[in-house]
Amino acid sequence: MHGDTMDLFHPLIRDWFEEQIGDPTDIQAKAWPHIANGEHVLITAPTGSGKTLTAFLWALNRLITGDQPTGRVGVLYVSPLKALNNDIQRNLLGPLRQLRHAFARERRPFPDINVSTRSGDTPQADRRRMVRHPPEILITTPESLNLLLASAAGRSLLPEITTVILDEIHAVFGSKRGTHLITAVDRLVLLCGEFQRIALSATVRPLETVAQFVGGYRLDGVEQYTPRPVSIVRAKTSKRYDLRIRYPDEPPDSAESVWDPVVEAVRKILDRNRSTLIFVNGRRLCERLAHMINTDAGGLIAYAHHGSLSRDIRETVEGKLKAGELKAIVATSTLEMGIDIGALDEVILIQSPFSI
Repeated sequence: MHGDTMDLFHPLIRDWFEEQIGDPTDIQAKAWPHIANGEHVLITAPTGSGKTLTAFLWALNRLITGDQPTGRVGVLYVSPLKALNNDIQRNLLGPLRQLRHAFARERRPFPDINVSTRSGDTPQADRRRMVRHPPEILITTPESLNLLLASAAGRSLLPEITTVILDEIHAVFGSKRGTHLITAVDRLVLLCGEFQRIALSATVRPLETVAQFVGGYRLDGVEQYTPRPVSIVRAKTSKRYDLRIRYPDEPPDSAESVWDPVVEAVRKILDRNRSTLIFVNGRRLCERLAHMINTDAGGLIAYAHHGSLSRDIRETVEGKLKAGELKAIVATSTLEMGIDIGALDEVILIQSPFSI
C-alpha cells in the first residue's frame, strides 16, 4: 500500500522521502491518492502525523516536474496563526534544500521554488519585493488574504493559484473569522478560477459539516449552485492522555499572594521536566507569571510569548523552544495550534482555559 502510494511521486522525491523520513504515515498513504487525483480533501489527524507534508508534497511534486509553472504563486497556504506560518516556512525550506541536493547529485534540473510569508508582521519592503518577484508558495493568514484581495497589487499575486491549503480549520469553523475566510476563498475563485482545496485539522467535528464548509458551492449555469464534493480522510490513531487537575491550597495569610502556591506548584513541575509549556488566558497574566517564576527561581528559566511581543522576540522564543533550549515558556493562544515545538515533557493550563 505504502509503496504504491510513493509511486505517485517523481522517483527522486520518492527516494528522498524513503531515505529521510521512511514509510508514509497512515494519513499520508490514505490522502495522497485523493490529492494526486485533484480532489478537494479534508484531512483530520492528530498532531505529529505528518499532515503538513501530506498537504504540501504533491504540490512540490507538481512544481518540480513542471506540471505547475514557477515564477508565480501557485500554492496558497492559510493558517489562523502568524507563529504557525513562520514554522511552516521553516519546515518547507529544509525539505526543499534536501531535494535540491538530491537532484543535483543526479545532475537533474531543479526549479527555483521560493516560499514567502505575508502577514501584519511583513515589512513593506518585503511586500513590494513579493509583488515584483512572486513566490511559488505563499503562506498567509485569513486577514492578510482579505487584504490581498482588496488591493490591485495583492490581487496581482493570486490569479495563477491551483492549490489552497487551509490549516487548523477547526480553529475558525463556526466563527465569524471562518466565514470571512471561506468568503475570501470563494472570492479567489472569481479571480483565478477553480482550484484544489485541502483542509487540515487535528480535531474537528462533525466531519461532514466541516467538509461542506470547506468545499462551499460552485456556480453551475445561471443561478444554479451545487456543493463541491470533498473527500474526508481520517487517520486511525489513538492517543493516551495523562490528565490531572490541581487546586492549589489557599494561602494561610491573607496578605500572601494567591499566586504564590500556584508558582510553587509550577516550579516543582519545572524542576522535574526538561521542557514545559504553560498556557494562560491573557497577555498580562502571561508576563506576570513568567516574571514570578523567574523571581522564584533566581534566574531566567521561563520566557513569555504573546501577540504584543515583536516578531523577532516571538521567533527567537519559538526557535529556542523547538531546539530544546528553554526550560519553560508561558504563552497565550499564540502557541495554541499545530506549531512544531519539538519535544515537550508536560503542558500546564493555568485557570479554566477558553479553549483546549
